[in-house]
Amino acid sequence: MKLRIKGNSLRLRVTPSDVEQLLRDGAIREHVQFTPNPKDRLTYEIISSLSEPNATVAYRSGNITVSVPEFQLKKWAGSVEVGIYTDVALADDQVLSVAIEKDFACLDLTDAENEDTFPNPNLAAAC
Repeated sequence: MKLRIKGNSLRLRVTPSDVEQLLRDGAIREHVQFTPNPKDRLTYEIISSLSEPNATVAYRSGNITVSVPEFQLKKWAGSVEVGIYTDVALADDQVLSVAIEKDFACLDLTDAENEDTFPNPNLAAAC
């Protein structure tokens, strides 16, 4: 899983094996370690929720948790839809935009970058 943070937006790109694990185990999780101190890390995860009607985001002490309704994950995983998109309301009329997207193969076909990716729907157009 890859994480991109830009302004008030989170973008998580997931591989086929990430999606498989998410559907099987109900969660996928990654860490970024910033210093030798074990406490200096950021954990980000996507979890499947049976109780939430919409996607939500929680942040607690270096942990970002994006919770998505299980039915929405299953529907998305079995479709050609690229992503799940939601805006989370914040204070002062601001929003956090969240995108969970399938990680597609690069069109330049570099093997290392294309390992465990979804087939790119634009591949035929580039050839």
